[in-house]
Amino acid sequence: MLDLVYDTPAPKVFSGAKHDWEVVVGMEIHAQITSNSKLFSGASARFGAEPNASVAFGDAAMPGILPVLNEYCIEQAVRTGLGLNARINLYSSFDRKNYFYPDLPSGYQISQLYHPLVGEGEVLVELGEGLARHVRIERIHVEQDAGKSIHDMDPHMSFVDLNRTGVALMEIVSKPDMRSPEEAAAYVGKLRLIMRYLGTCDGNMQHGSLRADVNVSVCRPGDYEKFRESGDFSHLGTRCEIKNMNSLRFIQHAVDYEARRQIALLESGETFGQETRLYDPDKGETRSMRSKEDAQDYRYFPDPDLLPLEIEQAWVDEIRAALPELPDAKKARFMADLGLSDYDAAVLTAEVESAAYFESVAEGRDGKAAANWVINELFGRLNKDDRRITESPVSPAQLGAIIDLIASGDISGKIAKDLFEIVYTDGGDPAEIVESRGMKQVTDLGALEAAVDKVIAENPEQVEKARANPKLAGWFVGQVMKATQGKANPKAVNDLVAEKLGAQG
Repeated sequence: MLDLVYDTPAPKVFSGAKHDWEVVVGMEIHAQITSNSKLFSGASARFGAEPNASVAFGDAAMPGILPVLNEYCIEQAVRTGLGLNARINLYSSFDRKNYFYPDLPSGYQISQLYHPLVGEGEVLVELGEGLARHVRIERIHVEQDAGKSIHDMDPHMSFVDLNRTGVALMEIVSKPDMRSPEEAAAYVGKLRLIMRYLGTCDGNMQHGSLRADVNVSVCRPGDYEKFRESGDFSHLGTRCEIKNMNSLRFIQHAVDYEARRQIALLESGETFGQETRLYDPDKGETRSMRSKEDAQDYRYFPDPDLLPLEIEQAWVDEIRAALPELPDAKKARFMADLGLSDYDAAVLTAEVESAAYFESVAEGRDGKAAANWVINELFGRLNKDDRRITESPVSPAQLGAIIDLIASGDISGKIAKDLFEIVYTDGGDPAEIVESRGMKQVTDLGALEAAVDKVIAENPEQVEKARANPKLAGWFVGQVMKATQGKANPKAVNDLVAEKLGAQG
């Protein structure tokens, strides 16, 4: 396996009116666990149901209903922790986080403050060829989601949809290790990718399956290093939390805006406290939502309805043994075993479905040729049509058959592109299309020689130029390919042209 080595990127420097500044970013990612039912009830966790159609008695906080833990949700969280190289705590417990909001019927959220299921881990966030940031994971705890308040259906009233209430979430808390807006967005993208490979979260940010609370602060150059040495957060400045971000692009914009806002305040001599802010994508700015709460504001205490959770190491080991190949390992394998470049391997592993498609095409074939066709031809055409790989009209078997026809010499590269277009538009078996439409490459040396002789005989002036400058021999090759409608074997034509022109010289 190829051992990839990365350099650590320099932090982004913001130039203020008086000083240079650096940004520091930490995150709390709320990832909805992929499961059929909710964390403590049997109600459906499926997105898109009619409002309040997926609500059990416990979700609605009806008196006397006790929570029953969904074991599969715990398994999914353990799987995620293992995928992030994190420590799995065999003992964990649930706590009540108390606050009032209309879409939280019970008046508290069941979460894990004191004893989370998953401990410290790490994520490698690639930021370009040869550059990557190691972002430390502080913890992952399991909790239930709240419902959704809807404010835009009526000018005078708000509505509450409890379908999401009780859906299982993983809150993935990072250390403040990200040093630029680009790193912040790339980190969320990498987490999303890993969980999609694991099958533990679908990562659909538009549906709210993945949301990020982004903590931003600024400090002077050198202060972050003091923090890493001492663990003293005062070196990092006052942080503000940007709540419920659901777009990688908006995360990047929000971090950039918030860093510049804080720098402007500090350089004008103003002070500000911790607060929770919202990002307005229409205005491209953050605005204050509320002062930032601390843990004591929520009056946490152990949930009396749930026993501590104790799991066995043997169960964790079984989950570990069944983990799929994750994107970093798959990328390294593509580079080592198939000879792909860092860029091509990164593109092909950027989505679970893309990697699976490519592997099917590449099986038993030249990896570089398969990568070129998948990335350049297929992805290019899908992007043009705004289609995902799962919507590709060309199956892996069909694309593989086109590559096989090139390798066998039955068709040229030019004919292959025409064939791809036919298959993409009309479907069909590539080999049968080549046969029925007379697209097969001309390899008969006698026929090719006749075509070359004809072009040479008709262009004596060009022959003289080519004899003086052999690089012009390509013109004859082009004419023969044109005359044969691209069916001539290019290598055979090249050899014949070189032989003919050389003999005449």
